[in-house]
Amino acid sequence: MGTPLEERVARLENVVDKLVKAQPVVTSEKAWWERIHGIFKDSPDFEEATRLGREYRESQHPKEDETLPEAA
Repeated sequence: MGTPLEERVARLENVVDKLVKAQPVVTSEKAWWERIHGIFKDSPDFEEATRLGREYRESQHPKEDETLPEAA
């Protein structure tokens, strides 16, 4: 008979094997981006994040009416 540690490991391996076999195999024919497409539809939080991102990006560019100082 094995040592108590070896017996415990053998029992744990048996349980893990059963759990792995019990897991349903999920296969998806869709790409990851197709699976998540549209999950933020009609989300006010997403709309706000989009607005804030656009506002930040636009703040990084000079406005058309802003002129650069002339070189001296």
